[in-house]
Formats: sequence, structure tokens, C-alpha cells
Amino acid sequence: MSSRKKGTKGKPKRAAGSNQEREMTTSNESIEEHDDGIFVVRLISGSTSNKPYRCPGCDQLIPLATPHTVAWLEHDQEGRRHWHNICWSKRSMRKPKVERTRNAPRY
Repeated sequence: MSSRKKGTKGKPKRAAGSNQEREMTTSNESIEEHDDGIFVVRLISGSTSNKPYRCPGCDQLIPLATPHTVAWLEHDQEGRRHWHNICWSKRSMRKPKVERTRNAPRY
């Protein structure tokens, strides 16, 4: 006699509702309240970024394939900005940005 494999053929199917619930719980999107408004914040892994962005915090490029943060005001998705993770976390400590020419004095 040959031995039989016990179990089901194929994978069990999941209900459509459970898939949506799983998507929402694994999202990297959160809501943060700051002095200047309520922000939607999304953490981006390096593998999903497909072009370089300029960080508004330090005015440096965020290279390709670098994990970073995307943030925008709750009802203003057009104002979405890509930040270095550390620049986003320290943005409340930054002084107001003053643009100067290269040879201008700092003070």
C-alpha cells in the first residue's frame, strides 16, 4: 500500500473583506498632529522610490533607492513633499529658512 498525503488540494480562498483589512493594517501611513497642522505621513522603503527628490528640510537630494518620508497636510495631497527621515523628525527644531547668496554673511 502507498502512503497518502493528507491535506487540501490548493490553497484555501480568503474572503474579499479580509484582504482589505490586511492592506490597511500593513500600511506605512500614519497621521501626525503638529503645530502647523495635521499631516499624513507615509514611510517609503528604498525599493519603491524610483527617482531622486529634494528634501525641503536640508535642501539636499534624496538619492534613488533611499528610504525616506513623504508628508502632506491632511486635505492637501498636492502639497506632498519627500523628506529625509531625520529631517522630518527634526523639522520643528529648524530655524526659518533664509535664502542668501553664496558670499553673503551668515548673520
